[in-house]
Amino acid sequence: IYVAADLLSQAEHDEMAAAILVTNSKTFAIKVKEELNKQLSKLPRKEIAEKSIKGYGFILITNDMEQAIDLSNLIAPEHLELCVKEPSIYLSKIKNAGAIFIGNFSPEPLGDYMAGPSHVLPTSGTAKFYSPLSVDHFYKKSSLVWFDESSMKALGNDVMKFAQLEGLDAHANSIRVRME
Repeated sequence: IYVAADLLSQAEHDEMAAAILVTNSKTFAIKVKEELNKQLSKLPRKEIAEKSIKGYGFILITNDMEQAIDLSNLIAPEHLELCVKEPSIYLSKIKNAGAIFIGNFSPEPLGDYMAGPSHVLPTSGTAKFYSPLSVDHFYKKSSLVWFDESSMKALGNDVMKFAQLEGLDAHANSIRVRME
């Protein structure tokens, strides 16, 4: 019941919302599909959720949990609910998800309205290379580089080689004048 309700909570956003179940149990997949149909008929936004499920909803059955996690990491969902008996044993294997909701009593709507983390999440698989919005996005940072003379000279020849390989003679010279 929980998983079907959570899939529909995603599907009701808009007709192009992706609601995807990845499971290693065919029996569970069948139960979720049956429950989806029951719950869908009662939704006020039934038309939207139905189009979403038909166009972008999937139930993917894997051979085992390792394959399920690999597939999830490939999909890189905006929201990932880890609804398994012992979610903590799989948590370290999740590499690509905007927000991870752990266990059956951490549904995604808690994240939307009450849990606290940002609701601005990477969508459409971009969790492979983007993070959720955080305070870090509002900080301006600078890199600091400081070498003393002996440290600079220890790396100088290598830096000049890189510069010369790139055809940047003035870069190489900037080091060379300090090496003399």
